[in-house]
Amino acid sequence: MLRLSAIHKSYHDGESELLVLEGIDLDIPQGDSVALLGPSGSGKSTLLQIAAGLERPDSGEVTIRDQDLHAMGEAELARLRRQNLGFVFQQFNLLPGLNVRDNILFQRRLNRMPDDDPWVEELLSGLQLDSMQRRPVEVLSGGQQQRVAIARALAHRPQLVFADEPTGNLHDTLSRQVMNLFVRLVDEAGSALLLVTHNRDMAALTHRRFRLSEGRLHPAS
Repeated sequence: MLRLSAIHKSYHDGESELLVLEGIDLDIPQGDSVALLGPSGSGKSTLLQIAAGLERPDSGEVTIRDQDLHAMGEAELARLRRQNLGFVFQQFNLLPGLNVRDNILFQRRLNRMPDDDPWVEELLSGLQLDSMQRRPVEVLSGGQQQRVAIARALAHRPQLVFADEPTGNLHDTLSRQVMNLFVRLVDEAGSALLLVTHNRDMAALTHRRFRLSEGRLHPAS
């Protein structure tokens, strides 16, 4: 499903060079979930952005569904993201002017999927969004907006989910419910998950865990 091969990435600041990723190899097949742990500034979000094709590495190859992302045109990349990928980033990127339900259904509608689906209702219920479906997203709290962003990312049952600290603003009960929804999607739909988190309890629910340190991945318990 997702394969990273020999990924290198550095950032330049004046005359200095900061090596962030050094020869990263990672393979996430269908039905697998991986958590990335590590201190702030270790490059976890950079690695996730590269894996999602949103940032280019200095060298190395990223393939999703056996397609080399850097050989794809913008239209092909856009189609791949729309149809097959789900994103939960620290910036929620909700659509102002649309209510909660319309935000959640946005990507389903782009893919011409029906609004009515038991999975959508399960997301609304599990993320405690039932009662606020008609509210404009602009009036929601940060935690509520985060839950809407998670529901939108999962509503079209993506084959591959990228999640960057998806439970950062949520209390423990909701955080566990979010992870349960991720796990269900992986187990029942055969999707794959790449999760960046500081929360070891959430990471423990994934199949595999790695710590990113000094530009390299190390197995984590």
